[in-house]
Amino acid sequence: MITEPTSFSAESYFATQPPPPTLEHDVERVTEWVQKQVAAGRRVVLVTSGGTTVPLELNVVRFLDNFSAGTRGATSAEYFLKAGYAVIFMHRQFSLQPFSRHYSHSTNPFLDFLEIEPSNDSSDSTPRISVTPEKRADLREVLTVYKAVQAAGTLFTLSFVTVNDYLWLLRAVSQELSVLRRKALYYLAAAVSDFFLPRQKLSVHKIQSGKGSLSIEMDQVPKILKPMVDEWTRDGYIVSFKLETDPELLIPKARIALERYGHQVVIGNDLHRRKFEVVFVSRNPDHQTNGDTEFTENWLKIDPALTHPGIEQIKEIEEDIIRELVKKHTAWIAVSPTST
Repeated sequence: MITEPTSFSAESYFATQPPPPTLEHDVERVTEWVQKQVAAGRRVVLVTSGGTTVPLELNVVRFLDNFSAGTRGATSAEYFLKAGYAVIFMHRQFSLQPFSRHYSHSTNPFLDFLEIEPSNDSSDSTPRISVTPEKRADLREVLTVYKAVQAAGTLFTLSFVTVNDYLWLLRAVSQELSVLRRKALYYLAAAVSDFFLPRQKLSVHKIQSGKGSLSIEMDQVPKILKPMVDEWTRDGYIVSFKLETDPELLIPKARIALERYGHQVVIGNDLHRRKFEVVFVSRNPDHQTNGDTEFTENWLKIDPALTHPGIEQIKEIEEDIIRELVKKHTAWIAVSPTST
């Protein structure tokens, strides 16, 4: 017998799939932090980052994963902070994070920055640990900004692992940020799974091997941008991402997303060119042709040679992405909600 996969709306998803056990505690922390940002008059951006997993068992041994190290999200969060935003950084556990991303296990390993020096004090023979001279300036620059952000309390981090964690957190955080109305920006850079196994279909224990091929029928993850626009965010500025391997699909699919969900910007990136080339796709509400919405496409490009690790002045395209979004968000804030 062939069974049809279940089509979940956002409403039916949250009614049937259990929240993560830490959700209530996380929301309490977010509420307190948001209140401080409101009192300080800051703009706030929610940055989602990294990939989501799809467990195949309740006692999880096997799972499906999404390709994402969280580079774009972690990098963008730093530039948002530099632009004066307070940032909720909602990331995949153990993916790259702002500031520490500069010293990951594979790029600039932190231990390579340190050296052991013999003590000059005859009464204390304990060796001293110091930063290698050639690395001190770079580390001082990153550490200075990091300490300033900590002192200001403008960076708040949350982590997720599964797509279920992500969806529950996204809804809860979006609803908490709705008090900021147009001063809230949502930068959805996480790589979210398209399919999942509902809890009701999960094997309780590890799926046993040695029994031939494995067939799994998965259900589609509900599309959450529409309820996010219509119900959760109350005039927030929403930016989503579209990653494709076929460049011919990039702009058409970005246009479809804007028409379907009604948010503000889709940032399109080709898998192999995403580090030095992206396209901003948005609707032009003032111009329509035969009742059809017109779109604008603005490309941001940098010299690929400037993105290579090891050069003295590396260029990150996220710097230009955030600069452009800050301009767009500023214009969005200036428009009265009643006039849109």
